[in-house]
Amino acid sequence: LVRQGLRHLLASERDIQVVGEATDGQDAIDIVSQLRPDVVVMDVEMPVVNGIEATKRICRSTAETRLVMLSMYSDSALIRKALEYGAGGYVLKQSVSKELVDAIRSVYRGSAYRPRTLDQFDYAFGRFSQDAATSLTGREQEILRLISAGQTNRQIAATLSISVKTVENHRVNLMAKLNAHSLPELIRTAIKRGLIDTGD
Repeated sequence: LVRQGLRHLLASERDIQVVGEATDGQDAIDIVSQLRPDVVVMDVEMPVVNGIEATKRICRSTAETRLVMLSMYSDSALIRKALEYGAGGYVLKQSVSKELVDAIRSVYRGSAYRPRTLDQFDYAFGRFSQDAATSLTGREQEILRLISAGQTNRQIAATLSISVKTVENHRVNLMAKLNAHSLPELIRTAIKRGLIDTGD
């Protein structure tokens, strides 16, 4: 019933096409790997694999897919965990009809969605943004350094002996973790947080 309601809500929007539905977390992971949708709406409470774990796996394996978390819980720790694992937005079920479409459009454009009905989200998002710098992997830090040096994806791939696609995925993850929406913004944010040595 919930899925039918969400499908009806989203199908009524001219710029949104529903391409698939999942019955549980593992089903969602499998379907996303096949369909590669632009945006996934994920319920926190899912059978087999819970929504938080499914979010983590999807964001790791399908970097081009954005994700909106849907939940009846407003717990700040849960919100932080969802954001840490790659969710671009968090919407409470009681306000879904008002906010879900806005959240989908926002994360599709590469922006984080802060729900209007959740006061503690700003705190949770702020904590995530500050902690993101320390959560960069060694490979991400290496790629960030090469990006700041002006290397292209192809040059970075050759330097590190990895595929261009792998570089692109790391670049998407870096922008998500540092909440940057363009390459110049990524570099500015990295410099501001001391992640890039400017030689000063």
